[in-house]
Parts: sequence; C-alpha cells; structure tokens
Amino acid sequence: MDLFDEQRRAKREGAAPLAVRMRPRTLDEFVGQRHFVGPGKLLRRLLEADRLASALFYGPPGTGKTTLGRIIAHRTQAHFTQVNASAVGVKEVRDILADARDRLETTGRRSVLFVDELHRFNRSQQDVLLGDVEEGIVILIGATTENPFFTVRTPLISRSQIFRFEPLSAADVQALLRRAAADVERGLGAWNVVLRDDAVEHWARVSDGDARRALSALEIAVLSQAPKPGVRPEVVIDLAVAAESIQRKALAYDAAGDQHYNTISAFIKSVRASDPDAAVYWLARMLEGGEDPRFIARRLVILAAEDIGLADPQGLVVAQAAADATNFVGPPECQLPLAEATIYLACAPKSNAAAQAVWEAARDVQEQRSVLVPPKLQSTAYAGAKKMGAGEGYQYPHDHPGGIVPGDDLGVDRTYYRPTDRGAEAKLGEALARIRSQLRKPQD
Repeated sequence: MDLFDEQRRAKREGAAPLAVRMRPRTLDEFVGQRHFVGPGKLLRRLLEADRLASALFYGPPGTGKTTLGRIIAHRTQAHFTQVNASAVGVKEVRDILADARDRLETTGRRSVLFVDELHRFNRSQQDVLLGDVEEGIVILIGATTENPFFTVRTPLISRSQIFRFEPLSAADVQALLRRAAADVERGLGAWNVVLRDDAVEHWARVSDGDARRALSALEIAVLSQAPKPGVRPEVVIDLAVAAESIQRKALAYDAAGDQHYNTISAFIKSVRASDPDAAVYWLARMLEGGEDPRFIARRLVILAAEDIGLADPQGLVVAQAAADATNFVGPPECQLPLAEATIYLACAPKSNAAAQAVWEAARDVQEQRSVLVPPKLQSTAYAGAKKMGAGEGYQYPHDHPGGIVPGDDLGVDRTYYRPTDRGAEAKLGEALARIRSQLRKPQD
C-alpha cells in the first residue's frame, strides 16, 4: 500500500455514513446478540478458538450481521472474502471457490466466504456452494434478512449453524447513540453534541431495534444544525429535533416471509384466546406493514367457522360482512370493519365442536369402510329408482309429532357432533339431546 492508497482509504472512510464509521471493530465493542456472542456463548467460543464452521446470520436490518462478519474477518486466521449476493454471479462464485481450494492445498490455510444478502442467491448459485462447504474447502457465512427456511436451500441449511439476530434493545440503541455522539475519531464528538434523554429515548423507540436507522437519525440531527465542526460551542438535540430527524417508525414486516406467517398466527391465536387488545394490535401491525386486507378478511371468516362456531352463529355473519366490506371499500377504510369483526370474534364464546365433527367424519370417510346410503334415503328422482328399492321405508318428518322420525339415517353407531355448553351452543345442545333421545326410540 502506497501513500495514495492510504489517502484514498481515508477519503472513503470520511465520506461514509455515521452508521458505517461507528461499526464495532472488536467483539468487546459489539452490542446486542448476547445469546450467542456473550461471554461463554457458542459463537464467541468458536471465534476465540478459531474453530468457526459455516453459519447463517439471520435477522432484521441494523442488528449487526455484516458488522459481525467484519469482526470475524479481523479475528480469523483464515483468508476472508466478502461479497454481496446481488453483485456476483455463478462464475464469480466458482472463481472464489477455486482460489479457496488452491489456497488450502498449497498453504493449508482455510478460507471464509462472507455472503451479504444471501437470500438473493438463486438456486444455481447456492448449489455451487454445496460441495465445497460440505468438504470444508470454504467456510460460508451468509447474512440474510429473510428466513433461511424460506430462501436458502435445505442442503445448505443442513451444513450450517443458524444464528438468529434479534432487534437491539432500547438500552443497546441508546448506548450506541451516546457512543457515536461522544466519539471524536469516528463519530460526532467534534461538534460537542448534547443529547437530551427524551431525544435518545425517542430514537431508541422509533428505530425499533435498528441501530443503522437510529445512527442515521442522529447524524441528520447534528449535521442539519452544525454545518462545520467547532463553529458552535454545543449542539443540543432535544425531542423536537429528534422527532424531525427520523419522521416515522420503520416497520419490519415482510408480507411474503416469516413476519407474514408469525403475525397472522399471533392474530388468530389472540382472537381464539379471547384477547381483543392483542388481536387488534396484531391486526394493526399487519395493515401498517402492507398486508393484503383481503387475506386478513379470509382468515377471519375461517376463524369464525372454526373457533367461534355454533357458540355464536352470528360470528360467521359478522366475519363475512367484514370480508364483503373490505372488498367494497378497500384500504385504508377497511380497517374499520376488520377491527369490528376482530373485536366481536375475540369477545364471542368459542366452540370448535362443529369443526371437530366434520374433521372426524372426514377421517372416517378416508380411513373406514364406506357407508352405503340406506335405501330409504336414496333418491327417487330417476326412472326405475323405486323399482330398485329407492325410498322404501322413508317417512316424511313433518307428518310426525315434533317433526322427528325415530330411527337411524347413518346405519353405523357414530356420534360426530358434541356440542359445548358455551354460548348459543348450550341451548343447541339441550335441543339436540332431546332430539337424539327421540331418534333412538324404537318405532311402534
């Protein structure tokens, strides 16, 4: 490296955003993810022993995946190569793997390949990695914001240790903000920044665990008030300035990934558990994240039939009305009928007896000997049906007291519907008990 290389490097670093300049350089500086990089935890032990195996770093933006990859680059004795999956193709990947194989065979030195945004690798690119990862020619570290079980090939997952990154805690984000404001070398210390507690707390809350977003807000707040370092004795960042610099909370929600599945699961389970407050929160989370409201409406209709059932037959009517209103008015106003249906169903009595009845009957249809339709119930609509015995013995219920004909319409001794004692189904159960007692009476 010559003098000009050093100058170019210094200029690049000087132009880098605050979030890039403040990236931790050591494990001791690294904030968050204590569940696997804390003292005595798995990844730290592997790094300290220089025994790192292939790994997948999975988690939301701004939680330290790329930063930890850079720390590994400085710690490991292996050769380190970093690429972004959106910028390389199969040829480049093959070249990197060939270099790694040659390096191992000639010098005995292993290679680490860090692939940022691994989910952007297509099937062919991922397949190229499989053999060399399995043989230990290269140690793969893939960073992704997408659930690897959706975006990464199963053989590659089976060859890697998955480390799930969690959003940083509010305390972690506040610590990073104060560190950046005070750091003279890489941060904003030259401006003598004074951070009010309420401003730091606001950034920590609105950034939602994303350190990059919080640090970007800090940089905007400082530079928008102090164009030159040292011009003012101090730059005060209060709540008003903090709110102006970040504008709106960034909601981490992927309508096609695990956020989609996890949030709709939380929504359904909250309604089923009769918790309208939790259910409305998860509803708002989905709508604010860009979820298709028609998808939510469909799930409400299914939930009404499955979990509310006949304990409140009106539940299905309310859910269907919300679905129709959603199709009719669209977003954002459809949030109102969806919220009303959500709250109604959460507060309604619950029963899955009807669902259990049809599931049990379907299981018998699939697994047991088929039950023939008794002659008395067979259709007489086609020519010659009665000559074949169809309809023989059928009695019209309306000609009998109470509209009930004693007897059996199935031919096998099975009970599928077992009503609960909740809501409207309790009265339905009482009526059914009387009906069943009459059905089982022998005919005169």
